[in-house]
Amino acid sequence: MTVGIVDYGLGNISAFYNIYKRENKDVIVIREPCDFKKVNNLILPGVGSFDWAMQKLSCSGLIDALNDAVINKKLPILGVCVGMQIMAKESEEGSLQGLGWIDAKVRKFAYDSSWPLPHMGWNKISTLSEPDLFKDLSYNRFYFLHSYYLEPNDKKVIISESSYIKKFTSAINFKNIYATQFHPEKSHSDGTKVLTNFTNLN
Repeated sequence: MTVGIVDYGLGNISAFYNIYKRENKDVIVIREPCDFKKVNNLILPGVGSFDWAMQKLSCSGLIDALNDAVINKKLPILGVCVGMQIMAKESEEGSLQGLGWIDAKVRKFAYDSSWPLPHMGWNKISTLSEPDLFKDLSYNRFYFLHSYYLEPNDKKVIISESSYIKKFTSAINFKNIYATQFHPEKSHSDGTKVLTNFTNLN
């Protein structure tokens, strides 16, 4: 099994790559459309704003091959942070359309002087089911950095929630599409476990 990390100019590419190498997993960085043919699973990282991520992805030359791999070929994909958010249809953060893989909108946390934004640091997740993605976790504690969260119209896709200002979606699964609002690549042993669990989903 080979994991492909989609490099469209955003995200902690080297962090994901190094974790998989350390865990003796086959991994490549996807920079050309033909690279999608070499992998079994995909990581879609992301940092920054929704519109900026969509612009970078659109300019990367990878978006058609990415859509084909996920929608037609059904490759398992794990979106992370903004990589999760751009899977939605739209965002309150910008005006561009997202990938539209998930029937969802990205919303901003309401202002509360007691809760600074961005939500930054360690937080627990509460799993709503027993997905294989979260198998054998030790602490259910992950690193977050965000001011926006994904709100699916179908709540059945939510596989974990967390609380900050309000209860929000921290992970989803819809068919072959997985995503986390938290950063597994920054979340030590449990984060590494999520990433290695993901390689067993195909």
